[in-house]
Amino acid sequence: MSAPVNPSSTLNVGDVIDLDVTGIAHGGVSVARHEGRVVFVADAIPGERVRVEVTEARKKSFVRATVTTVIDASPDRRDHVWAEAALERSPEDRAGGAEFGHIALERQRALKAEVLADAMQRFGGVELASDSEEDLADALADLVEAAPGDDELNGLGYRTRVRLHVDAETGAVGPYAARSRRVIPVDSLPLASDEIASIAPLADQMPDAATVDLIAPAADDPRMLITLVGDKKPAGGADVVRELVEDRGFLVRAGGFWQVHREAPATLFTAVRDAIQDLIDDDRFDPSAGNLDLYGGVGLLAAAMAEAGGPGTKVTTVESEASATDDASENLSELLGALAVTARVDRHLADLLKSAKPVRDRLRRGTIVLDPPRSGAGGGVTAQIVELAPANIVYVACDPVALARDTKSLRDAGYELTGLRAFDIFPHTHHFESLATFERA
Repeated sequence: MSAPVNPSSTLNVGDVIDLDVTGIAHGGVSVARHEGRVVFVADAIPGERVRVEVTEARKKSFVRATVTTVIDASPDRRDHVWAEAALERSPEDRAGGAEFGHIALERQRALKAEVLADAMQRFGGVELASDSEEDLADALADLVEAAPGDDELNGLGYRTRVRLHVDAETGAVGPYAARSRRVIPVDSLPLASDEIASIAPLADQMPDAATVDLIAPAADDPRMLITLVGDKKPAGGADVVRELVEDRGFLVRAGGFWQVHREAPATLFTAVRDAIQDLIDDDRFDPSAGNLDLYGGVGLLAAAMAEAGGPGTKVTTVESEASATDDASENLSELLGALAVTARVDRHLADLLKSAKPVRDRLRRGTIVLDPPRSGAGGGVTAQIVELAPANIVYVACDPVALARDTKSLRDAGYELTGLRAFDIFPHTHHFESLATFERA
């Protein structure tokens, strides 16, 4: 093993140094410092002392490194749930996609809560607790909620959708390495459901594809699908699968978006329904208003809104992917007040802003549910929402920093953040979902 470099030397890729890990950063890496420079460390846990190999040193302000040896381990360190991502492998040969797999589940959630709290404070101007570090720890303890069944299964076997990649030169199939486009062949997929694991070996027999999507639909749809995706467009994906959320069925194209955790659709459906119910209890939700579901996909969250507000709830779900809108139309067909529109969100909102006063008044009385991509709604769409001035906004976010930035924009425009929840529907990764409720003052 290489000896640590002289502490006074300049860091280069391949250098080995010892570090005390002090915190967690957004993106699944821990934080340490070396001669004043921030070092983002993969495969560590805050509180540990580790030996690392520098993997990226192009930035003057920070470098990236990966743990090779744990000198003083955290009590929350566990054997990695994925042998192909464990420390025993060279950093470049570790499979990506389970960057928290060496951390006890409860600590994973605590770290995610820290990331959310830090993002909301730094970018959103929101203090979740301020009296003391102990108060903050108490406030964060239950902020990120576990999905049903994950504690019993140690967060394993939850993925009903897995994407593998094909090495163009060797034909090898597997996930990418962490922070790389290098394909890592694997013998196991511990985060995948048993159904996915059973068909994964067949992926090695799929020629002429750039990626391979493995899909195991809900229990009442017994099929297991392998969808090939070429370099430019899907070679498959026309199949429609049936998913269940509680007792409600949803049709989803095999290549379309659906949450990967078996319990995630129901978790988010219930969370949005509960948020709308809270608004109803406060006499803030108008089912006859101009309610919107933005970035609506196949209509999951529009259905949640309607379930709380009643079958006559008027809601327009807006989605840019035409096939998803077709599915939404089918999934919402029993709701007389539901409409599915294929459009880019910003263009649809621009059209609404040109509407006559009666339409604008209905929109002002309405509630907007939105579930934007990882980059968030952004300044342009957020500004359009503020100009429409709905009574309430229910924001589902898969990125805490994007949520925090949009939170600041909404708060600056006079909206009050009245609720914040988070859900650990991606165990053993740094990802999680948040739900924030805003009310117009």
